[in-house]
Amino acid sequence: MWEMGKPPRALFALYTMVLGKRWKDAAETVIIGGGCVGVSLAYHLAKAGQKDVVLLEKSELTAGSTWHAAVGFHQPGSIRIASTPVRVDELKYQMARTHWHPTPQWLITPEKIKELFPLLNMDKVLAGLYNPGDGHIDPYSLTMALAAGARMYGAQIYNPALVSGLTPTSDGKWDVQTPHGTIRANRIVNATGFWAREVGQQIGFDHPTIPVHHQYVVTATVPEVKALKAELPVIRDLEGSYYLRQERDGLLFGPYEKEEKMVLQDSWVRDGVPPGFGKELFESDLDRIMHHVEMAMEMVPVLKNADIINIVSGPITYTPDLLPMVGPHQGARNYWTAIGFGYGVIHAGGIGKFLSDWIVTGEPPYDLIECDPNRYGKWTTVPYLCAKARESYGFNNVVGYPKEERFAGRPTNRTSGVYELLKGKASMGFHAGWEQPHWFYKPGDNAGYKPSFRRTNWFGPVGRECKLVMEKVGVVDLTPFGKFMVKGKDSHKLLDRLFANTMPKVGLTNISHMLTPTGRVYAEVTITQLTPGEFLLITGSGSELHDLRWMEKEVAEGAYDVDISNVTEDIGVLGVAGPKARDVLQKLTQEDMSDASFKFLHCKPIQLGGINLRAIRISYTGELGWELYIPHKDMAAVYQAIMAAGEDEGIDNFGTYAMSSLRLEKGFRGWGAEMNCDTNPLEAGLDYFIKLNKHADFIGKAALQEIKAKGLKRKLSYITMETDDVDPEGNETIWLNGKVVGNTTSGAYSYTTQQSLAFAYLPVELCSVGQKVEVEMLGRKYPAMVVQEPLVLTEPTRTRLQKKSKA
Repeated sequence: MWEMGKPPRALFALYTMVLGKRWKDAAETVIIGGGCVGVSLAYHLAKAGQKDVVLLEKSELTAGSTWHAAVGFHQPGSIRIASTPVRVDELKYQMARTHWHPTPQWLITPEKIKELFPLLNMDKVLAGLYNPGDGHIDPYSLTMALAAGARMYGAQIYNPALVSGLTPTSDGKWDVQTPHGTIRANRIVNATGFWAREVGQQIGFDHPTIPVHHQYVVTATVPEVKALKAELPVIRDLEGSYYLRQERDGLLFGPYEKEEKMVLQDSWVRDGVPPGFGKELFESDLDRIMHHVEMAMEMVPVLKNADIINIVSGPITYTPDLLPMVGPHQGARNYWTAIGFGYGVIHAGGIGKFLSDWIVTGEPPYDLIECDPNRYGKWTTVPYLCAKARESYGFNNVVGYPKEERFAGRPTNRTSGVYELLKGKASMGFHAGWEQPHWFYKPGDNAGYKPSFRRTNWFGPVGRECKLVMEKVGVVDLTPFGKFMVKGKDSHKLLDRLFANTMPKVGLTNISHMLTPTGRVYAEVTITQLTPGEFLLITGSGSELHDLRWMEKEVAEGAYDVDISNVTEDIGVLGVAGPKARDVLQKLTQEDMSDASFKFLHCKPIQLGGINLRAIRISYTGELGWELYIPHKDMAAVYQAIMAAGEDEGIDNFGTYAMSSLRLEKGFRGWGAEMNCDTNPLEAGLDYFIKLNKHADFIGKAALQEIKAKGLKRKLSYITMETDDVDPEGNETIWLNGKVVGNTTSGAYSYTTQQSLAFAYLPVELCSVGQKVEVEMLGRKYPAMVVQEPLVLTEPTRTRLQKKSKA
């Protein structure tokens, strides 16, 4: 064997003959996979000035899912067809989120649709969502153009170059083995499409991706199409679950079947992709898609007489939720993914630029956490993956409701210690693999999951739960929180570098934020110092591995002597909140739970009902409350003891919908809504938690100092709204005098004050209390006004003011 993958000189002639160029033995970035996504990243990285970008393709560029995508390079526009009232609402719901993003699309009438697509049967068409810049592109030409650009800027593309092994080095780099030699890479990017699992398995990851059989049909010349003077726009018939467009003088039609008919290539998950598979296709099955064909014929009658000349059936890759996995992966230094694309041709340009910016600057250019590869964990088993991929394929064109739930593959093995006690009493939500109650049923309630764009069956019960917490005492399962133990000689030093707040003293808790180098909010974490140098960190359920990766990266690069343990699945969490919470807990413990002895934001180890646990006096509802951190095996026993002890106080369960309403009333910001990688903490109103004067040079400190010196252009405001049967969810457009001026971030109905409310970003000059604006929801602009926050004072504040008044 030759040293470091450098072959003997005599072999270079052979490699030059096979690869067409001299082999490189070192690279800044090695991209594995020559589909349009991988080639786009190579192009954008090289264009951004990164030296030594190498792309390795096992066979030839565009092999895999890219080459068989529907072809052409045209921009005739596209129309999403709505043929039911709920579909019209869906389009209006989307448009309310589009206006504050300058996107050239708008709702059009049936008359306009007919003008643009004269071959449609308009009997059922109610409206359309028109995007004039949309269209279709030849994936082969796209990929080759990107490859040419990548080479022009200095990237090297090697093919055929199969990656046979990936070995991490002690300094965080990678040895990428191929038959031609080894490349030492500073980072590697898995962009291998339906080979993603096999590449991931080389380093111990079972990426939850699976190939799905997707079919499309191409017709011969259709006289009515040939006679047209302008190319037809692409249409997407949401009820028929298909797309249809012009292909030369014929038509091209592609459906998405329901889960009971669609086909997974699950053998590739179990046994791997067959060696040599590249530009092969699956056997077509027209019978499987006939229901969609018939619906398309009804919508586009000329299809009835069209001759089919080709049926293509090829693999496209799906993840459980249909979204790709994009970014650095937790658990392996400098390993990135760009996989799981059901629509790689569509996403390639944006994803290549997004990842390139992140790699070059060290932080994401904007927030895209919904595509974070770390949203999945070991709970994504193969049966779960298959069930969700079936569901998601059919969900391509289902109505996209707010608060949407999908139930295939659930529950996973991630269930809390009280799940069996609660599952028959509540409407469950899904959070990072966990089942968590959204709201609870009572006799006479309209139970079950009944989604809507307007107030639906959960509205009344959630109000009942809010009243419970405000007047009595409620219990909520908070087990899905991400939980980490950080300890070691450098633990305090590490956390001071990572977080903008000062570290709490032993026995105390605070809210802290990790910032990016440019001063944006990467994460919000609750930190408690349990013993000297030992910290418990709590983050949101969807942020568990997202935050852990960021912390592990800093540990590695800063050579900190610390140990970070992910204890998320070891510890269950119950929240107990309400004016009677203290009375209930005091019955079960010898620990003094009074204000004087157990103060707000304090933590104590206590024994509750004979079980040892940790209690933190904090409440995400803003009411008197504690979070109880319990060994998972003891969680059910503690819950049952609390419920029995609180019988006289009227104790009951509440869910996350009530908690969300209560936290908004109290003016509590939420990560992922009011703050994320698109916002800085000063404009989000988090000044109290940001200690610019602390000695430690925390990440983002210098950037925040500069932001503060320059002044803010927008700020988070608190608004109330005059609504009817619809409430804000977040991301709605805000208008003033016919112009877009901002957007909501989250919203809900305040049951305490009986009005809708929301957080919203507005220009600084529009943030004054009393400022009137309008919020767009379902095609209507509702009056709104900036008010002083919060609508309801938190329990500690109310108590303090009461004491002051009495004094």
